[in-house]
Amino acid sequence: MSEDKKSPERQDAPREKKGFFGRLFGRDRQEEQAEEAAASAPSPASPAAEEPPTATAEPAAVPEPPTAAAPAAAAAEPDAGQEEKAAGGQSPPASTADEGEPPAPAKEVDEKKSDQAEKGRGGLFSRLKSGLSKTRHRFVGTLDNLLYGQKKIDEEFLEELEEILLTSDLGVQTSYRLFREVEERVSHQALEDPQQLRLFLQQEIRKILQGSERPWELDARPYVIMAVGVNGVGKTTTIGKLAAIFSGQGKKVILGAADTFRAAAVEQLEIWSERAGVPIVRQKMGADPAAVSFDTVQAAVNRQLDVAIIDTAGRLHTKVNLMDELKKMQRVISKALPGAPHEILLVLDANTGQNAINQARMFHEALGVTGLVMTKLDGTAKGGVIVGVCDELQLPVRYIGIGERLEDLRPFKADDFVDALFDRIG
Repeated sequence: MSEDKKSPERQDAPREKKGFFGRLFGRDRQEEQAEEAAASAPSPASPAAEEPPTATAEPAAVPEPPTAAAPAAAAAEPDAGQEEKAAGGQSPPASTADEGEPPAPAKEVDEKKSDQAEKGRGGLFSRLKSGLSKTRHRFVGTLDNLLYGQKKIDEEFLEELEEILLTSDLGVQTSYRLFREVEERVSHQALEDPQQLRLFLQQEIRKILQGSERPWELDARPYVIMAVGVNGVGKTTTIGKLAAIFSGQGKKVILGAADTFRAAAVEQLEIWSERAGVPIVRQKMGADPAAVSFDTVQAAVNRQLDVAIIDTAGRLHTKVNLMDELKKMQRVISKALPGAPHEILLVLDANTGQNAINQARMFHEALGVTGLVMTKLDGTAKGGVIVGVCDELQLPVRYIGIGERLEDLRPFKADDFVDALFDRIG
């Protein structure tokens, strides 16, 4: 008799105990229903136990294991069917998890809203400022400490300023040029207030970087990009991200895996080709890189593609024989398509500091570099080297990398860079 009184509770349980909190705190309501059902005859529970064959075709609707008691399963299944009808034909698992499932989509909605809000509040600039935080603290933070409370510009002040410029990885040549301009203005009494010095340096660095902000026009079809750089600068990753960016702009892209010496280089580029949804030309390890380059350009021409990006083996800029091999690849690409490569893209790692200036100079002398990408600015305090590279070589900076995400490879904007670099440290 006691079992018959409990069966109405089990019949109503799926309606009342929805979701995780319903299963925890629905007992009081069940007891009330049990008391109401006690006045009626217990016999209706038995027909309910005979109806399940109509719902046994959907075993997934009942999460209990097969060892569960038959009366309990029989009592739960008819209500599950009723819930399915009430939900407009949706499956029972969706209805029984009404309170358990919403957090996932709600989280997605919140993330989308936060992303939109971030963009609306200048989130891109915030990410740039965050990426340059180490460089800002080392250079601008040290400069602000010097300027704090300073009343006049004297000889001692200038000595400390000279040291700050030389240790901020701006490059020796650029540091001395900036320092000489400060000295000249001080001597002519055009710069007397230390607080004006900060603005003066900010304006001078802005002028240097603005000279390297130039539009990147893909004025050929296919437009062939030959990416070069030393080992470990993030060259292959940069190529993959560029492929995704160009593909997202509606361009048809192909990749050439001409780094046939580094272990897993081809596999790494293949992963990026899959992510970007673009084809790749590859050969076995140890194959002739010039042959891979030739095949890539030919494939781009035959398929009427827009962009071909060719990866090359990382090499030290001081190794003459390896640099000669890059020249050979350059000649072979030109034979496959006259006028190509249209871009010699040098990838530099900001972590190398002033050594990046030497790399850029030697690659430029050997190949005629036409564009730069400065990576890993977020992981170093030596990001000031981009100022030295732009000042000495006056090459266009195409992109900068401030993180690992795809959107962290962003077009170079001189004003945004300088504003983020000289942002007040709160």
